[in-house]
Amino acid sequence: MRTTDAEVHAERARSDPTKDLDDVVHQRVRLGILTVVHEARRVDFNYLKSTLGLTGGNLSQHLRILEDARFVAIEKVIEGRRPRTWVSITRSGRRALHQEIGSLKAIVNRVEGPAIDD
Repeated sequence: MRTTDAEVHAERARSDPTKDLDDVVHQRVRLGILTVVHEARRVDFNYLKSTLGLTGGNLSQHLRILEDARFVAIEKVIEGRRPRTWVSITRSGRRALHQEIGSLKAIVNRVEGPAIDD
């Protein structure tokens, strides 16, 4: 059965454009963390803090949420005599980031696509 353009537009108008966004990933700071860590594979806590312009406490809270969701892995080590915290993205974190980007692209396509007549 062939779907008409009118049926596609009607379905699009009824659907929630944000239903596929993940609240854990979508929050601005957490999306930034996942993006930076995805690019670098593994980053130092202080690098994330300065890159994203966050306080240590604020970054720690967001990392805890991402770690609880198993989207990042945290490794605390001693290098020399100094503690260092490394953050890396997990396979499920990478998948969640890609799904979030796909959902955002769908919203952009919906906004920039053909207008739906009222």
